[in-house]
Amino acid sequence: MPKMKTRKSAAKRLRVSANGKVKYKKQGLRHILTKKSTKTKRNLRKAGVLSDCEEKRVRRLLPYSF
Repeated sequence: MPKMKTRKSAAKRLRVSANGKVKYKKQGLRHILTKKSTKTKRNLRKAGVLSDCEEKRVRRLLPYSF
């Protein structure tokens, strides 16, 4: 049986933590930052964690990371 291919677009955007949770970079921190509050920008810096139902879909895109 051949190897399964990883979806490279998903691999560049998503990381799997040591506990098996999927982390991603939050959107909204690229431009138009003057109208956003300091608190909002600070919270956007932290990595987001995908919910369980979304994680099931990602498992197909990243077969060797789980």
